[in-house]
Amino acid sequence: MPKVSEEYIEKKKQSIVDAAYRVCLKKPVEMVTMTDVIEETGLSQGGIYRFYKDLDEILSDMITNMRRDYNFIDDMEALRNEPNDLSFKEKVYRICDILGETMEAHLMDIQKINFDLTVLAINEPERTEKIIGGIKGRGNMEYLAQTVLPLLRDSSEKKNFVLKGDPEELFDFISSAYAGIEMNCILSACYGRGKIGCKSSPGQLFGTLAKTIVYLFGAEE
Repeated sequence: MPKVSEEYIEKKKQSIVDAAYRVCLKKPVEMVTMTDVIEETGLSQGGIYRFYKDLDEILSDMITNMRRDYNFIDDMEALRNEPNDLSFKEKVYRICDILGETMEAHLMDIQKINFDLTVLAINEPERTEKIIGGIKGRGNMEYLAQTVLPLLRDSSEKKNFVLKGDPEELFDFISSAYAGIEMNCILSACYGRGKIGCKSSPGQLFGTLAKTIVYLFGAEE
């Protein structure tokens, strides 16, 4: 391969990752093949293997890009660092608004692929571990666990709220509720198979979650 600039390499890799993303929007990630990606790029087989040794390397970079594009971390950090006198209740509603707005914006694209990746993780755990190993950056769920949940804990302790349950159990519930909202909304938006009779609007569901959190934390001021 002739000597080329780093910029050229990065542009080529990005075009390949973008092609893989388009393919993953059209079919389940588990069913995507390297041939699919090659055909989408218009490159030859040899051309694509100059930049990636296999499909899983491409998927790792694709997920890294998805983490960048599906990102509520910046908004959460702005809220966390903002010098204001928001009450615990106001803070919870702001957090849930951010979660709902971000999910709503990406239900038909990134969230669809995230759901497919969950299925892949169930069916091919070893392959998934390999893909995860190549991902760069911190994911939203990691951020929630490491930053947002401790923020709620600290805020509630400062206010001396009387929690309606064990703190760890409450945080497990919040995490599970987020996952449930995500699953139902994705299935409804992308596959028309959400829970029958259940609303599938992220904004509405996260609004209800905010009310629930405020109640469980004994902060109904």
